Amino acid sequence: MSRMHSGRVVVGVIGDDIHIVGNRIMQLALEESGFQVFNLRTRNRQEHFCQAALETNAQAVFVSSLNGEGEYWCADFRKRFVDVGMPDVLLYVGGNIVVGQRAKDEVETLFKSYGFDRVYHQQPDIGVAIADLLEDMKRGQT
Repeated sequence: MSRMHSGRVVVGVIGDDIHIVGNRIMQLALEESGFQVFNLRTRNRQEHFCQAALETNAQAVFVSSLNGEGEYWCADFRKRFVDVGMPDVLLYVGGNIVVGQRAKDEVETLFKSYGFDRVYHQQPDIGVAIADLLEDMKRGQT
């Protein structure tokens, strides 16, 4: 992919999760697509994502979880951003974000109720998320 823009994105792993590989791959793919990426790495709380987005004036935040605890750690995620004056930041979540086997549409509905714009539960193709981000950013500029 060619470098097309200079969007700023915060990425990180939420909760007590220490799985970093997917997070690092996401960072590299976003950078290859022309984004400036601020990687919080592992073991983050909601406030870490919010503070980083504020400090970097990020357009988007990517939250990942592989251990399935995203359901617990991501509840009411959008509210933190609204409270600090960033209601329009794009919020994405992906990985293996719930414990147990559940239908993808059920997981998507749950995380959208937390305020996420896009949900990638067990989505192996990072290109899908990047294409969605590009589309969402274009839509926000009109």
